[in-house]
Amino acid sequence: MRVKTAAKINLALDVTGKLPNGYHTIESVFQTVGLYDEVDIELTKSGIELTCEVPEMFAGSDTIPCDERNIAYKAAKLFFEENGMDCGCRIHIKKGIPSQAGMGGGSTDAAAVLYCLGKMTGKNVSAPEKLGADVPFFLTGGTAYVEGIGEKITPVADYSGRILVIAKGGEGVSTAEAYGNIDRLAAPQHPETHKLTEAIISAPDTAYRYFGNLFEQAVQLAEVEDIKGDMLKYCARRVVMTGSGSAVFGLFIDPEQAERCVDRLREKGYFAVTCETVPESFIII
Repeated sequence: MRVKTAAKINLALDVTGKLPNGYHTIESVFQTVGLYDEVDIELTKSGIELTCEVPEMFAGSDTIPCDERNIAYKAAKLFFEENGMDCGCRIHIKKGIPSQAGMGGGSTDAAAVLYCLGKMTGKNVSAPEKLGADVPFFLTGGTAYVEGIGEKITPVADYSGRILVIAKGGEGVSTAEAYGNIDRLAAPQHPETHKLTEAIISAPDTAYRYFGNLFEQAVQLAEVEDIKGDMLKYCARRVVMTGSGSAVFGLFIDPEQAERCVDRLREKGYFAVTCETVPESFIII
């Protein structure tokens, strides 16, 4: 079985507290977007085999483990163990989503493995969040208000069909360092996540006014600022970093301006694509 599995962006992302165990609590609006990995999975008699096809542009800066460390491998292992199955599978992942970008590339692969194995066997797993806080979201996708450590997910009205440019440079962001910087902010300006959720429901064409990401106050990357500047030059309505970085998305009204923006960013050596917001994670191919 083969599926395309979507990336996500954070239309808004706020950090609301820190738990005794060190985890931070968040409020966010997650949105799946039409930028995909492909996951091909085949049942076998035993064992788990994983292969990865990584574009040269990604391979230079982001190391993706193609063994038992990969979250997709862990997803298959969890599925078989929880369901008491003694079979195995072959998994091949063709990467289209840059890693270390705040777009959930690993989590969406894990969700795709669970989805495919579920379709192929009629079984499921009871707690996909064991694999990572973003995995449950990707089992449905679309638009969702997310809180807690990412495990509390409430679907929001459909926000699909919005034109985006997504771009990423070569600089990476350490999530631990980013959260540490958040903790040290003296007077953080919090995104209005609740207003964004309300606007998506009642006035979606104005919702972009409430896009925002607290991490932009804690993470200073020259490439992020350069990408944002170019997107604004090409008339993006709103430009925001996603996750703890380092990918940036811009909302566009004019598709021709979006394409010209992508051309400019690629000329400068950045990964850049146009896509749209989409209502679900998986497309069977």
